[in-house]
Amino acid sequence: MEGVFGLNDEFVRNKKSDGRKQNNRKTKGYVKDEAKGYNKQRDNKSDEKYTQNKNIRNPRYNERKDNNRTYDNKRTEDIKNEELNDGTLLTGRNPIREALRAGRDLEKILVQAGEMQGSARQILAMAKDAGVRIQPVNKKQLDMLAGNHQGMVAFASAYEYSTVDEILELAKQRDEKPFIMLLDSITDPHNLGAIIRSAACTGAHGVIIPRHRAVGLTNVVAKASAGAIEHIKIARVTNLADTIISLKKQGVWIYALDMGGETYSEADFTSATALVIGSEGFGVSRRVKDECDKIISIPMTGKIGSFNASVAAGIIMHQVYCARIV
Repeated sequence: MEGVFGLNDEFVRNKKSDGRKQNNRKTKGYVKDEAKGYNKQRDNKSDEKYTQNKNIRNPRYNERKDNNRTYDNKRTEDIKNEELNDGTLLTGRNPIREALRAGRDLEKILVQAGEMQGSARQILAMAKDAGVRIQPVNKKQLDMLAGNHQGMVAFASAYEYSTVDEILELAKQRDEKPFIMLLDSITDPHNLGAIIRSAACTGAHGVIIPRHRAVGLTNVVAKASAGAIEHIKIARVTNLADTIISLKKQGVWIYALDMGGETYSEADFTSATALVIGSEGFGVSRRVKDECDKIISIPMTGKIGSFNASVAAGIIMHQVYCARIV
């Protein structure tokens, strides 16, 4: 049925409802924008509060960039707990510069964002040449670690490294065929510690780790190794593939543990042997794998595609041990 002016009753009711909504908006802090209609009004304080809350909820808003590098503002307490486990703390520019000049092993350097000028630039150039990892952080994080840090702190290795030659010499002194572990970019300190522990228990003469993109000998690694870090030689090299080439020239057979290889029972572990264990997420890198003599694998079943790196290393190291004690 049509109403006044030929409009039906339903249309009239809808128009009245729209009018009530607009009146309510005027009384509840809404303002009219000719282009966008009615929008809720917020004062400056509300805007500030909204922005602060958004920053808290979404960590991406806390990202900062410095020299084309991105870093996150982690909780300061977390940074402090993590970094204090990474070795001996060096604070200030002069101690760090002299440590680099003396060839001391540094795990990494934390640099305050913006502190990349003057002597800091020289120190960072030295660190880059030495292969030391550089991590930009904010001032608050450095303040939690040290007082007078001059925008820079460094972490020296918690334990001394050996050399590849010293590992080979140890095997010679024991009148044994070399048994060496090579770890390709292991980044989890607990995995590294567990592998070192298993290596010490199975008679390995040493462990070789890369300088870049891998965890070093930190206090966390030492604890995870249950003290084994004190009883086995650990070397750190710049290029793992080049080290493999050098070992092969000295008669060492290199086996990479990776999915798709032949079962480890086909390998001869009684000869001079080096086992390559890949990283937790990516396995053995292509460059390293190409230099290995043979790819081997551990037979397994079930729906899980692979073992944990330290578990796989323990299994294969025990096979080497068993092959040599027969």
